[in-house]
Amino acid sequence: MIDELEKDGWYLSSQKGSHKHFRHPEKKGKVQVPDHGNVTLKSKTAKSILKQAGIN
Repeated sequence: MIDELEKDGWYLSSQKGSHKHFRHPEKKGKVQVPDHGNVTLKSKTAKSILKQAGIN
């Protein structure tokens, strides 16, 4: 998930606990990604993150 965001130009702006916050230089808003080690994200969560990031 994080690799896909970074390929699209998103960068890590901050981290609070196990959640990483990404920003994009041109797109509005911030995307929050849970990072719990090797735990796989649920598909609905992953789709929601990609939708927020404007990645289809």
